Amino acid sequence: MPHLEILPVEKLVLHEFHDHQRTPPIIRGIEESGVLRNPPIVMPLEDGSDRYMVLDGANRTTALQEMGVPHTIAQIVLADDPGLDLNPWNHVVWGANADTLLDWARTVPNLTLLPSHEEHLFRDLLDIHSLALIQLPDGRIYTAYTQTLELMKRVKVLNALVKSYADNTHMDRTTSYKIETLKNFYTELSGLVLLPPFRVDDVLCLAAEGCLMPAGSTRFTISGRALHVNFPLGILNSHQTIEQKNAQLQEWLQESLSRKRVRYYAEPIYMYDE
Repeated sequence: MPHLEILPVEKLVLHEFHDHQRTPPIIRGIEESGVLRNPPIVMPLEDGSDRYMVLDGANRTTALQEMGVPHTIAQIVLADDPGLDLNPWNHVVWGANADTLLDWARTVPNLTLLPSHEEHLFRDLLDIHSLALIQLPDGRIYTAYTQTLELMKRVKVLNALVKSYADNTHMDRTTSYKIETLKNFYTELSGLVLLPPFRVDDVLCLAAEGCLMPAGSTRFTISGRALHVNFPLGILNSHQTIEQKNAQLQEWLQESLSRKRVRYYAEPIYMYDE
């Protein structure tokens, strides 16, 4: 079963920049429903601060912070959980000329674009100096190359690269590594940016130091994720102690189990009510 617990909202830290425009609709949804539908997924930081890094649910966490809600229900996952996986998202950039995308990248300090080839795609992406690969619709490929090796400095350069196009045109996340698979879906395709993989301990270290990664750059997948929990906002927002709220959570979970409201789906599913 998922490990669900009531935690102080102030103890949750983000590891990525997030889209502030998404916060107001989430606040309205929580207030209108009176429940927190899906708990954020968090992982304990390893710095002894009793803080937790948000793996998934940054916008929900930010919404609760802005609402002044003191506590949240969260699903706690440990770094060595066998059901945890971390992969990068890639970015589909569209709405601008492909060469303009390159021009934006060339304005980033401490970054150089070097020509690459499809047969060297993953070798170049895993190079210690590589920050990203940029594929263009006409088949050209470039490695975004930096001499910077220190982790936080590399992330700052990566943030500047993502910001160079995200602030100027449209961007979607994708798991695709081949631009050919996207051409039929984007009539104004600018390019596909492949982001580098990061280790879980690297992301924990960055979060502990307050060094945020680009929005939509990390994709945590967790086996056994708790969804549609619909925990009452009134309990989270009450003046009770966190111990009292956790006791209520355990009673609430036991009631959910006894009424057979908890179901486990082992197979991948598609959900149409999110």
